[in-house]
Amino acid sequence: MSQHAQLIGLDWGTSSLRAYLYDGDGKVIASRQHAWGIRHLPEGGFPSALRAITSGWPPCTIVAAGMVGSRQGWREVPYLDLPADAAAIAHGMLRVEACTSHALWIAPGLHRKEPADVMRGEETQIVGALTLRPEYQADACFVLPGTHSKWATVNGGRIVAFDTVMTGELYALLMKHSILGAGIDLARERSFCEETFARGVRAVKDSGASGVFGCLFSVRALMLAGQLAADDLPDFVSGLLIGEEFRIASLRQIQAAPLCLIGEPALCQRYIVAAAIFGHAPPTVIDDAAAQGLWRIASAGGLLEHATLHSYAGADT
Repeated sequence: MSQHAQLIGLDWGTSSLRAYLYDGDGKVIASRQHAWGIRHLPEGGFPSALRAITSGWPPCTIVAAGMVGSRQGWREVPYLDLPADAAAIAHGMLRVEACTSHALWIAPGLHRKEPADVMRGEETQIVGALTLRPEYQADACFVLPGTHSKWATVNGGRIVAFDTVMTGELYALLMKHSILGAGIDLARERSFCEETFARGVRAVKDSGASGVFGCLFSVRALMLAGQLAADDLPDFVSGLLIGEEFRIASLRQIQAAPLCLIGEPALCQRYIVAAAIFGHAPPTVIDDAAAQGLWRIASAGGLLEHATLHSYAGADT
């Protein structure tokens, strides 16, 4: 394996660390994952986590993206202003001089000035998605569902705009710390009820000027009236919140551009249902584009030209 290895990529976020080992053609020949996000590091911090996740791999050049480049990360890498493409992101990379085991480069996130918004890691997934599906480079809307969902507009191969919606975090707060989730056993496994979810999406779609905040207490009222079962409440609330994302997008007239979802398939399925209710064409789904994005950024930054298999000074591998 070592004679073919060319690069290591790290998708290093708040709660997890994923590592990819690539051959000279950009193919992932090995991958690993651990719950060593920047808030959950092992003893020894960032260097120990890096040595452990790459143990037994050749000491290749490394490109990393995500919260590892934040103020709380290994080294803060300044955000780039919009618009930005793979070349601009690569140009903004900084090397972590404190890393002695590898030549480690961290990619920057993106910044929108007015109104203020930021992303770290999602830009790398979008770069990867554009590499996998170049037909979307001209004009597309990329949606990355999650704790903080991102809606990003791409024109001419560049990310030109994006918005963040705290859907996942709001869902967790409502279900765990509000009257809506009182008495609901969230730990119990439930199958996705598309009908109930769609009911929530349609409720917020038809809410007029009130939006999701005018619909939330109706969840409690529906339960008291016997019109919503307790088991259906999580999917209904999920439908309200994800439906609000699409309602906001419709107000911003994000309708004509093709829609592309990047994320875990089960979560993306909810967005596919909501997209149909709001009149979008069926979106394309890309499960995980981070690995492809890391390789593309490394290539654009010239790291592949210098990626060799020799050990670096002080390497502990």
